[in-house]
Amino acid sequence: MTANDNADWHAHLQTPVIYNHHKPIEINASTIEHVDLNKITSTPKAASNKERVLILTPLRDAVYYLEQYFNIISQLTYPHDLIDLAFLVGDTKDDTLAALAKELERVQTNPQIAFRSAMVIEKDFGVHLQQNNVEDRHGFKAQGPRRKAMGRARNYLLATALKPDHSWVYWRDVDIKESPDRIIEDFIAHDVDILVPNIWFHRYEEKNGKKVDIEGRCRFSLQHLYGIH
Repeated sequence: MTANDNADWHAHLQTPVIYNHHKPIEINASTIEHVDLNKITSTPKAASNKERVLILTPLRDAVYYLEQYFNIISQLTYPHDLIDLAFLVGDTKDDTLAALAKELERVQTNPQIAFRSAMVIEKDFGVHLQQNNVEDRHGFKAQGPRRKAMGRARNYLLATALKPDHSWVYWRDVDIKESPDRIIEDFIAHDVDILVPNIWFHRYEEKNGKKVDIEGRCRFSLQHLYGIH
């Protein structure tokens, strides 16, 4: 250091002192994994920020609804390359698994509507309740065992399918008949941790040759998101 350099140094700066300095450490054990969730964001500008969405759907005896389900979600306007699908098939007595596989093949082999990925999970819980009609599913006697099984199915589905790079989770039932194409964008625009929207439930009877909605009503549900049954 020249005399001029020395003068400049002391004129403008104090000598830096580093206390308790640590060098980076390197861990080579293959059984240790580090996940930094600070990089994952959930914002109202999800699409432009490339935020991934996970759509979760539990299935049981769902053959009748699957074609309609995929026809509707295929119309979602949120970028499909940012959407992952996951299904849990459990305690089913019909051909739900095969029908699901064929519908997934139909959608995923079409590059115009294919989603980023799809996962099918099988898990039975030993539930043998009848689901032949609304009374069977929603009768008081069936509610305890039915909802217990639903809760377990959702836990297994979420735990298996959720990945560190998912910003949003959308629970969607298979029997929703109508919902807006922009439903994901509508949800995200609220920018809240949990959204529980209103559900319209319809039951029709034929009167004077026309189908009349005899039970149009609004309800709240944690299982359904902004759809019309």
